[in-house]
Parts: sequence; C-alpha cells; structure tokens
Amino acid sequence: MNVFDRQAKKWQRECAALRDDYHIFNYLKDEIGDRLSDRVYDINRKFKVGLDLGCGFGHVSKHLTKDAVEELVMCDSSAAVLQKASSPEDTSVLCRKLVVDEENFPFEPESFDIVMSSLSLHWVNQLPYTFSQVMKSLRPDGVFIAALFGGETLYELRGSLQLGEIEREGGFAAHVSPFAAIRDVGALLNSAGFTMLTIDTDEIKVCYPSMFELMQDLKGMGENNASWIRKLHLHRDTMFAASAIYKELYGNEDGSIPATFQIIYLIGWKPDPSQPKPLDRGTGNISLKDIYRLDEVVKNATEDMVKKTAKEIPVPRDDGGENR
Repeated sequence: MNVFDRQAKKWQRECAALRDDYHIFNYLKDEIGDRLSDRVYDINRKFKVGLDLGCGFGHVSKHLTKDAVEELVMCDSSAAVLQKASSPEDTSVLCRKLVVDEENFPFEPESFDIVMSSLSLHWVNQLPYTFSQVMKSLRPDGVFIAALFGGETLYELRGSLQLGEIEREGGFAAHVSPFAAIRDVGALLNSAGFTMLTIDTDEIKVCYPSMFELMQDLKGMGENNASWIRKLHLHRDTMFAASAIYKELYGNEDGSIPATFQIIYLIGWKPDPSQPKPLDRGTGNISLKDIYRLDEVVKNATEDMVKKTAKEIPVPRDDGGENR
C-alpha cells in the first residue's frame, strides 16, 4: 500500500520549518506532546535509552527530564525541522539528533527501552512494517507510546469540501488525507506482537474565523494533504462555496467554525517473562452475569476471606500449652 507521497510530505514540512513564524503554528502539536509526555511519566520507571520517532520541533522531548529517560535519540525525516527541534530542557539528559525516515529504521535490534512518537505515524504508508520495526528496536519489557490522528479528524472540512466541489464542479476529489481507525490500530499492534495494550481517544476542537484560516494553519503545521491522489488545485468558486457550507453546517453562534482533531493514544509493551500474565480460561470465580450486583459479590468474597484468615491464625492457650 502506497497512499502518501513521502517526498511531498518532507517538502511540505521543510517549507513550514523555514518560515520565520513557524512556532506560532505549533499549538496543537505542543498540546499533544505535553499530554503524551504525561503518559511517559505515568510509568513508574526510569528508561535508560529512549527514541523520539518523528520528533518534529521537539513537542515531546522538551518535556522529558532525567527522571524519565537518561539518554534520548531524536529523529525526524526533515533536516530543517530537526535543526529547530527543542532538546530536553533538562541538560543532564544525553541527547542526539538523527535524520531518519519513519519507514526505514536504521537502528539495531534491542536498542531502546522506550519509543515515543507524537503525530507523525499518520503519514506512514506501511504502519504494520513500522510497528514491527519498533518492536525489534525495543529491548524486552520495553514500551511503545504514541499519538496519531484518528479517523474523525477534520470531518467538517472533509465534508464541506466535498459538498462544495459537487455543487460547483459536479464531483469531488480527496482533499483531506485518510486517517487510521482505532479498531485498526489495536489489530496492527497485536499483529506486531505487542502485549498489554492500552488504547484510548481524545477530541480537541479548535475554533477558527473561517475555513481559510484553518487551511492556512494546517499548511503552517506541515499537515496539508500529501496523498498521491490529491487534487493540486481548488477553484476559487469551490473554495468560497465550501466555506459557506462549513459555516452553515457547523458554524458557531459567534460566526467562528470548529475543527475537530481526534487523537488516538496507544501504549504497547514488548513481551518479557517478568510481565504479568492473564489467568487461564475457566479459572475465574465471578461470572459476568453477576456484574449488576458486583458490590454484593465483592462484599461476600471479602467476608469469606476474613473468616478463612481468622481460622488460620493460631491462638495461644492460657495454660501455657501448645497453640490450638
């Protein structure tokens, strides 16, 4: 499967990085990077070597300290972006930067204790292959933590452009890149061999004066469409029609328009014998049919455990004899 033009995406991101005001478009990626770093700190462990895959402008890396990771490798496919990427504010973290394509891993097997990726994997053509490479690069009991755009991202923009193009031109083309669905992400992680999966979603709505400001910000982020079947030109009349449709269907009372960004967060672990294992089938002692009275079941189980424990505690005799 070859959906995205990786060279076009690299060029788009480098153009965004060469802007003098590139930093003002980082608001969304900085927010997601902050939330992803919180998930790193939620793991009660200090990682020796970590990888920030598709680091962008250091949206995750800048939040990391030596309490999280001792040594960090920051990599990105764009040299211009990597040059301006923020290193960890904690200077005691050993950090190095490498130009690396997410689709081609140059790392040796079992090189990292943690691999992080924030909002870069949605441009990868072969997610199954990339996940398998991440798995190989992790040491046993290593963790993969990532965030990527989900399928509901920019549904308002997608629908408005399609309706506007149908109205003005009698048909429509793809103007918003396809995104992964949450059910597919879980299946791909399982296929790559990850265990103890945690996958959840979040939605962020950002309001803009009109559709034109939204599209300008997407270009400033380097997130404009890079699919092979993208249409390279939009007619002026189509743009104005789509903008009017956007405001009519989704507009707020104050005249602004909302843009939805669905974020999929995922955590997967490389298998290791030290990890907890699920119980065998049939060993459970609580049936799902009793879920409606869970409080009662837990109370009865607790009382039975207390009684059993009380019987096992030896009680000394008053006459100095042996315990009974």
